[in-house]
Amino acid sequence: MIITFKSHFLSILDIKLRLNMRSLLMRSPVVVAAGWIGAYLLIALLPLLLLIIYPAPENRGFWIDFSVALGFIALAMIALQFALTARINRIEASYGVDIILQFHRYISLVAFALVLIHPVILFIVKPETLQLLNFTTAPWRARMAVLATLALIALVVTTIWRQQLKIPYEPWRTSHGILAVLAVGLGLGHAIGVGNYLGLFWKTVLWTGIALVALWLLVYVRLVKPWFMLKKPYLVEEVRAERGDVWTVVLRPAGQHNGFCFQPGQFAWITVDISPFRMREHPFSMSSNGDNRERVEFSIKALGDFTKTVKDIPPGTKAFLDGPYGVFTTERYEDSAGFVLIAGGIGITPMMSVLVTQAQRKDDRPYLLIYASKKWEDITFREELEDLKQKLDLKIVHVLREAPDDWSGEKGYVDKELLSCYLPKRQATKQYFICASPKMMEQVELALHQLDVPPTNIHMEHFNLV
Repeated sequence: MIITFKSHFLSILDIKLRLNMRSLLMRSPVVVAAGWIGAYLLIALLPLLLLIIYPAPENRGFWIDFSVALGFIALAMIALQFALTARINRIEASYGVDIILQFHRYISLVAFALVLIHPVILFIVKPETLQLLNFTTAPWRARMAVLATLALIALVVTTIWRQQLKIPYEPWRTSHGILAVLAVGLGLGHAIGVGNYLGLFWKTVLWTGIALVALWLLVYVRLVKPWFMLKKPYLVEEVRAERGDVWTVVLRPAGQHNGFCFQPGQFAWITVDISPFRMREHPFSMSSNGDNRERVEFSIKALGDFTKTVKDIPPGTKAFLDGPYGVFTTERYEDSAGFVLIAGGIGITPMMSVLVTQAQRKDDRPYLLIYASKKWEDITFREELEDLKQKLDLKIVHVLREAPDDWSGEKGYVDKELLSCYLPKRQATKQYFICASPKMMEQVELALHQLDVPPTNIHMEHFNLV
């Protein structure tokens, strides 16, 4: 009787352990990220899978089938670009917006190359198909292919050389979406018109569904999301001057909504004094307490056309937020024994949010902040950081490039030698967050690797998101 009960208890315990393990795997960021990669590859390679499920037309030859497969893969990849830029929280939370946008840029060039290779192979294998380039005599399916290719060329050229062509951001973004829709729609029309590989009704329905989903994602980003933002306005309470030519914009929710909480270190897109439908938005990290719904602060350095006008925003100005976004946050590492924060210049913004939030929570873990600045007078949040040392187990190391004569602290740059003096002995027990200029981040990342800090413990936030 006792043996039977014990066996039954162990069976229940084993089932619970299996369920808990499965639940942990399902929630694991690595597993979720791998799942999204698998979904992307599945959709991108769908044309080849369709050819396997249903044989291609006979007597077409390997190179023609290969060319067509490249064309279909390129079409699927271009359609997937709409999902990459839709700011889907579940996808973004696995990688971070900056990585997704970088992937979006690079993969678009790969798709563009496949689109060009597709007809080149046909022209080489069957030279008579060159006559399809004669737009006046070619059938409509060939005209659609030509127009789709021209739309894609225009999209790539205006994106890569936008600044050289002096195209303003807002009209470029609008034309970018229009050209992308034309490329996908005309490309699908060409494939359906040829008909050799989409002869079956279910294949046509499947590809039409992919095109419609891509179109819906564009409508969601351009119309639906701005409409939701319009329902949740914010008002500028004050614009406060900080050291280092930085201005803190303080927002409070207006109307019937309660604002939002965010994970310290995250960012949001902010639209000021214009409709969110105008799509003139800018990404900035929050610098305030992530747990405070009633107050959201953005600390912005005057560097560009928009940022130089921040100081002139009058209180009461209406603003709209799209966020929060980003995986550059200590919230994902609750089991860490402590944190090393390495900032350069305005890269202190997400670090400030982390420190302010954790001070409010009375976190007892150790924090090391290595903060590189040009001059002593340029150190943004200098006094506020000193106050935080009374509320947190916080050690601050200031590194000045242009130090005064009586300066006894660190000088120069954050390099391997400097880091080796301050990093904890048990590097694997801490998480390392870096936010600075691209050059500084590269140097610090290399130094951390040389100091045997595990790559999985290093996290970086880039400034150039868009």
